[in-house]
Order: sequence, then structure tokens, then C-alpha cells
Amino acid sequence: MKTLLLFFALTLINLTTNAQKSDKATITVTVPNVSGSDGHVLFSLYDETTFMTPSPIQRRKSEITNGIAKITFTNVPAGVYGITCIHDRNDNKRMDFDVNGMPTESYGVSNNNMSYGPPVWSDAKFEISTEELAIEIRL
Repeated sequence: MKTLLLFFALTLINLTTNAQKSDKATITVTVPNVSGSDGHVLFSLYDETTFMTPSPIQRRKSEITNGIAKITFTNVPAGVYGITCIHDRNDNKRMDFDVNGMPTESYGVSNNNMSYGPPVWSDAKFEISTEELAIEIRL
């Protein structure tokens, strides 16, 4: 009887432990060079089909402390993603442009490839499996 109880207890512990393991990843993003403390930094996580659309996979908003903004995307399935961020100085939750179409707020993308024009998927994409990933994006 003791053996049977021990077996069930160990089985229950094993099931609980395996249930806590996740096949999802965590991505921590840091922006170390935010100029000014006004507003927030807005982050968007995209896959290839949603890149630069109004419907990212996840969104986050970060306070700015000593010129640094930091967020974490959780429960991210393994795959290929890209991240954009903007310093939303006036907290209107969107990128602002001047009359000639140039952005008036700082922005950045994963891999820090800042060429002229809007961000490009091939420059911003990165792959993640189930580990934790730390990314730094410069504005």
C-alpha cells in the first residue's frame, strides 16, 4: 500500500513539474538611449505577416527611467519575429510625422539596422526558440 501511495505521489509531482515547463519564450527588450523622460516608449512584436501593420502580435508600453526603457514580451512561441519601438513623447499612442512625412519622434527596430525609409522585415527579423532572449534597440 505504501508503495502504491508513493507511486501516485511521485506521478503527481512529475505531472505538476512538467506542466510548469513552457514551450514559449521570453524576450526582454531594452532601449538604453531614450532622450528625455517625457511620454513613454511603445514596443510592438511582429511576425512576417503582421510586420508594420496596426495589428502586432503583442504590444507593450514602458516608462522611461534615467534614459532607459525596458519591457518583456512573454509567452512567445518559437519562430521568427521583429520588434519596433517609438518614443511616444506626447503619449498619443502613435508615431508623429511632420508635413514632409519625416518622423518627429525617435524610433528603432530589432537588429538596429537604421537605413533611410521605413523599417524592412529582412533587416529586423530574428529567430527565437524556447529560451530567454535579451535584445537592445537603439533609437
